Amino acid sequence: MKSRTNKKIVLGALFVSAVVFGSLAYSHCQIPCGIYDDEARFNSISEHITTIEKSMKQIEELSDPDEVNANQIVRWVNNKEAHADELSHIITYYFMAQRIKTASEGNVQEYKKYVKKLTLLHEMLVTTMKAKQTTDTANVAKLKTLLSRFHEAYSG
Repeated sequence: MKSRTNKKIVLGALFVSAVVFGSLAYSHCQIPCGIYDDEARFNSISEHITTIEKSMKQIEELSDPDEVNANQIVRWVNNKEAHADELSHIITYYFMAQRIKTASEGNVQEYKKYVKKLTLLHEMLVTTMKAKQTTDTANVAKLKTLLSRFHEAYSG
């Protein structure tokens, strides 16, 4: 009887864990399901950039020599890095791995568009890395410009 109760508890815990941790999974896992919402990704990228910018400003404000608040600084640094990681994830796994298709062989015009998209995405990745490493808001401004240029190239 005790064995049955233990099995039920273990199975219940596994079920709860699957539900809780399953909801944390990313919406795209490189299985070609064909369900994409590109505009949602563009909006998400924009939100991540805005959050990175706010984090940078908070880090700078909290680093005032007269009123240093180390705990809050650490929280904002972690926040900035988490959003930069998520931004990199969307760029890499959503756009580069799933949405940008290689150009047809011999189609020069299509190849130029392909290279432009990849170049913009790569530049976004590098700038995201720089934004993660610093509090220089020039990186945020550059990310906003790159996002706009990529959106235009992707939609056009």
